[in-house]
Amino acid sequence: MTPPTTPSWKLPAALAAALCTGAALGWLADGRLATGIAVVAVAEVVLLLTRIRHQARAMMAAPTAVSPLQHDRFMTRSRRIASSLRDLRNAAGQLPDAVVLLDRQQQIRWFNHAAENLLGLRRPDDRGASLQQRLAGSELAGWLRDGAREPLTDAAAPGRADSQLNVSLLPFGDHEQLLLAHDISHLNRLEQVRRDFVANVSHELRTPLTVIHGYLELLDPEDVPELAPVLGEMRTQSKRMGQIVEDLLTLSRLETQHEVADERVPMAALLATVRKEAEALSQGRHRIVLESTAEADLLGSPKDLHSALSNLASNAVRYTPAGGSITIRWQRVPDGAVYSVTDTGFGIPASHLARLTERFYRVSSSRSRESGGTGLGLSIVKHVLNLHQAQLKIESAPGVGSTFSCHFGPARLLAPGGSDES
Repeated sequence: MTPPTTPSWKLPAALAAALCTGAALGWLADGRLATGIAVVAVAEVVLLLTRIRHQARAMMAAPTAVSPLQHDRFMTRSRRIASSLRDLRNAAGQLPDAVVLLDRQQQIRWFNHAAENLLGLRRPDDRGASLQQRLAGSELAGWLRDGAREPLTDAAAPGRADSQLNVSLLPFGDHEQLLLAHDISHLNRLEQVRRDFVANVSHELRTPLTVIHGYLELLDPEDVPELAPVLGEMRTQSKRMGQIVEDLLTLSRLETQHEVADERVPMAALLATVRKEAEALSQGRHRIVLESTAEADLLGSPKDLHSALSNLASNAVRYTPAGGSITIRWQRVPDGAVYSVTDTGFGIPASHLARLTERFYRVSSSRSRESGGTGLGLSIVKHVLNLHQAQLKIESAPGVGSTFSCHFGPARLLAPGGSDES
């Protein structure tokens, strides 16, 4: 009697369960089901191939011990595995994300149809070819050459001129790698629509708000004493709305810029201005200290840098209780120079730090409204620093205070009032 063999449905069911697991992992990681499915699918292919190889080696090592029945069972299992491999290959081939399996020399072992469209790979010529050489001249080739340690965002697609990609390189198997490329063109188009909408609405709101604010200024509370509190609140809110519109227009302009017209920015004068503005906003309620030891000017946009640095100082004033202290520093570090603002304010819980530069994000909505902030200041700071190849770092703890630091690289530093620094 022939021993029972494993039912044919068990292998596809196991693969389906593995793919579902991959989908769940992909969704939890970054909301991309295809990425998780692709990784698990390729892993299952390698696992199945390994099983076939081990069984084949066992049979070849002891050919006399293999009975016809064992041979038939092995062949039946091999056919089932081969069928499942074809299903997996077809499924991976239809994924919307580009998937490329590379060996330890980054030579192409396999790729799906999306890789043909997005990366410009061709069958069968590119199998066995170096991916770096195949993508020569593209942003992806330079990223691979530099080690691809971090994911590459918003890169031009080599195979499609009007598309942008997010690309990552994952370690896989025995010193192999898996390249995943996700088309984000539709997200970029939606983002552009959002930017255009915000800019257009802000422009349309500017004129009526100016008119309303102008008429409110003409009204004298002394003529109608009973309306004095109402008129005061209306003036305050119209000013706040006007500031929100101005900040939205500034943010829209910064988001569409890719570079700034570089000028010398005298830091001594800029720091003095920032301090005066902070003192005017504080009205004597805080101790404000300026420490400048860097002895360096900056190369960049005077208007934008003033906006960013002043924003950090004014935020410190708004969110520090009366009697607190604020320290503005401009100092050298080994890899450039740092502008920082340290306060003794309320502090920010760690869970909020990563989202502070999002537009309209507020740690405390009521406190932000009371302080007169628009919720756009830190987003403006982030975009200004990006245009100057600088970084914003935030350190804070509730009840202790906060430090906001702008790190500028040596390429942006100039000798004060003189020639460029070496």
